[in-house]
Order: sequence, then structure tokens, then C-alpha cells
Amino acid sequence: MTDTTSTPLAGKIICQALWAKDGRELADFYAAALGTEVSDTFPDEHGTDVAFAFHVGTAMHLFYTSASFTAPNWPEDPLPFHMDLVFDDARAAEERLLELGATKPDFQPGGEQWTVLLDPSGQPFCVHGAH
Repeated sequence: MTDTTSTPLAGKIICQALWAKDGRELADFYAAALGTEVSDTFPDEHGTDVAFAFHVGTAMHLFYTSASFTAPNWPEDPLPFHMDLVFDDARAAEERLLELGATKPDFQPGGEQWTVLLDPSGQPFCVHGAH
């Protein structure tokens, strides 16, 4: 019998997925934020595109359309998932992300370290400057 408790794992994240009312809108938003474009679409069993993806490095970012999606009521609700994005010029990136459809909530717990924005689906993410 192999002792698996002493063998460290070395997995890599190859895909992350987010849900939204409009997966295409969210995919376009994050693709623009990360300097790329949506490159793949995936249909449901009826042939309707419901998932949209792009790649950054070796990781795929996948965005699903879900009619039942409800954004968390942040900061009251716990977050099932959260992303932090880093930019050389965080202030300029924040302005551009707002132009792309993000909103800036009043509650900003990061002080000068990071800014919380809500993506077009209402999910919070953080913007950091390069260190």
C-alpha cells in the first residue's frame, strides 16, 4: 500500500470558471482587462452558445451564462470566488475597467493597497498596482 499522505501534490490550475447572467459579456470584460479576446465558445445541447473562453498563458478562463445566477450582495454575502488583478498603473486600469462596465462600490477595505470593483455581473474583484 502506498502512503499518499507523505507525497506532496503538484497540481496546476488549467481552467477557472465563473457564472453570470450573461457569460459573453463577462468573458468580453475580463478578456479586455487581461489584454486578449474571447477565443472559444461552447454550445449547450440545443446549439446555443452558453460558455465563452479565452487563454492567458496556459490557463483557460471560462464564463458560463446562467439564467439563475445572482450576484453576491457584497460585502454582506460571502464570496464563492474572488479574483485579484495586478496592473503596472492601477489608477489608469481602474478608469479603463470602469469604462468597460465595472462599478466601484462605496465599501473599500483595501485602503491604499487595493481597490474593489464589481464586474458587469456584480461580482467583486480587486485591482492592485505592481509591487
